[in-house]
Amino acid sequence: MEILIGLLIIAVGAFCQSSCYVPINKIKRWSWESYWIVQGVFAWVVLPLIGAMLAIPQGHSLWELFAQDPASTGMTIFYGVLWGVGGLTFGLSMRYLGVALGQSIALGTCAGLGTILAPLFTGHAADLTTSVIIGVVVTLVGIAIIGVAGSMKASSLSEEEKRTAVKDFNFPKGILVALLAGFMSACFNIGLAKGQHLFFEGVDPMFRSLPATLLVTLGGFATNAIYCFYQNTRNRTWSDYAQGSVWGNNLLFCLIAGALWYSQFFGLALGKGFLTESPVLMTFAFCILMALNVVFSNVWGIILKEWKGCSRKTIVVLVAGIVVLIVSSFLPQLI
Repeated sequence: MEILIGLLIIAVGAFCQSSCYVPINKIKRWSWESYWIVQGVFAWVVLPLIGAMLAIPQGHSLWELFAQDPASTGMTIFYGVLWGVGGLTFGLSMRYLGVALGQSIALGTCAGLGTILAPLFTGHAADLTTSVIIGVVVTLVGIAIIGVAGSMKASSLSEEEKRTAVKDFNFPKGILVALLAGFMSACFNIGLAKGQHLFFEGVDPMFRSLPATLLVTLGGFATNAIYCFYQNTRNRTWSDYAQGSVWGNNLLFCLIAGALWYSQFFGLALGKGFLTESPVLMTFAFCILMALNVVFSNVWGIILKEWKGCSRKTIVVLVAGIVVLIVSSFLPQLI
């Protein structure tokens, strides 16, 4: 029962993350770089800080925790900086491919590499059991099937139909960006692995990874802030922040988007607290989260009519990919 609860919590987090781009559509008169960094303040700084405080016993502090192991703290932040590059290109993959296909390719790459590289980079290669490897392979098969559906979509629609579904649709460019996003985003799980010992003894297992999560997101925030402020200067969009009439609306929806995004890793931490009796699922949890992110992002893609106008065959291939991903989430536990 505890394993089921853990998987359900991770699933809820995945659903929230896949929904985080919906509130962004409500943001008014701000350029991409302006709303991206404002929602990032909530997603990568404020909310992770609040989450990390849940893992700090009374009489102790985050600074005290991080100072105990400066090397691990530094490496966790470093991989967060690399993940930040993935976060930037991840947003661009949505721009060129849409929510459904963009998240599918980027998160699929992230799921496979993040699950495999984290144990390798931390000297725990033994955690990559046959069950975990099979689960990763099946996940990638599901992603590949969805990628085929995306290719079928690209070849069957006219340029006008593509632009109607996704304004800046560009399949070749989008695929390259999404693959880069997935590769760099895998650094998030490596960062979590580097900071896995950063917790106080006696802390509830559900909260143990939240301090490391904060360090990774802070590294990512630094990368995104530098890029977004550069774009503000380049595109002369600093005036966005001076539009007092839209601040209330935009701040609200940036907060909602940031909260939905952070929910995936808050849910991952809570969910893994229920998976401690299953080493296989503990290793595979990140892959489960990414796979479910893809499932729910494609559900949103259907709701937002990004697949409108596609043939029935294309939709069947898409649904088949989603089913394979759902199966992959439970497969390692069944082997």
